[in-house]
Amino acid sequence: MPAILQRRPWLLVAAIAATLALGACSGFSERTRGALSAVTPYKVEVVQGNFVSKEQVAALKPGMSRQQVREILGTSLLNDVFHANRWDYVFTIRRQGVDPQERRLTVFFNGELMDRFEGDEMPSEEEFVATLDTRRKSGKVPQLEATEEELKKFAPKADKKADTTGTPAAPMPALPAAYPPLEAAR
Repeated sequence: MPAILQRRPWLLVAAIAATLALGACSGFSERTRGALSAVTPYKVEVVQGNFVSKEQVAALKPGMSRQQVREILGTSLLNDVFHANRWDYVFTIRRQGVDPQERRLTVFFNGELMDRFEGDEMPSEEEFVATLDTRRKSGKVPQLEATEEELKKFAPKADKKADTTGTPAAPMPALPAAYPPLEAAR
């Protein structure tokens, strides 16, 4: 036995334990792969581009000016110098556990007037918001009414002097019409 192992026998025990642990890793990962895939780090939703709703597309009419289209859809994501008569609106959302969703709309112009548009079918604003809401629905609606006793907790407390003398408390002084500038306070 080497001299170092005779002086430090715990090194031999540690080496044997490490060898056994590494040998067991392949079996461990195959057995627990399913369980570990359920425990994943949080991934932030990535939303890129211009969301265009069904309502916005319905407002587009051939013959509109570029400014009118911009007021309805916003500034396009892609303005290509090689395709000056075309605006591309692209919207992508990437969420954890869901395939990325991408929607495209292309608006074509003839000079300064819109000629036509084409692209994917767009969701309504209501449908889009419903897809973003990932909270679980409990089905229970909380009670939104307070009893008289609960409201009394928040009632303003009467001044003790007013209660003992029977006269109301003195009114607060009026606030000044304007405050001095901060520089003057130095």
